[in-house]
Amino acid sequence: MVMCSDKFPVKAKGIERVFKAFLNSVNGLRAALLHEQAFQQEVVLGVLCIIAIPFLQTSALESAILIVAVVLVWITELLNSGLEWTIDYISEEAHPYAKIAKDMGSAAVMISLIAAVTIWLIILIPYLN
Repeated sequence: MVMCSDKFPVKAKGIERVFKAFLNSVNGLRAALLHEQAFQQEVVLGVLCIIAIPFLQTSALESAILIVAVVLVWITELLNSGLEWTIDYISEEAHPYAKIAKDMGSAAVMISLIAAVTIWLIILIPYLN
């Protein structure tokens, strides 16, 4: 990234921007997989759930909804991890606002997990009868 005269960075444009954004995304996923135990656990469980979908005899729409439920947990965990890393970068000193922000991120992950389990149960329970 090059700095222009008024101290704002000159950002890439076009396909170069898309390529750099893709590399940043891959780096973020790699960091989460290497450093975030909760994300690692959610990925393993989510992949196992997604692998099971073809054996559940759900419709295409139901299968898509089950996959989206898993992916939303991953997205929420990535956002929460990014929030936690940012807060820790700013200061590792304990502060009540930092705790509240981290707790809110954690609550978002909890809600996404509850929603995912609920969606899976709503879709799968009728097939158990």
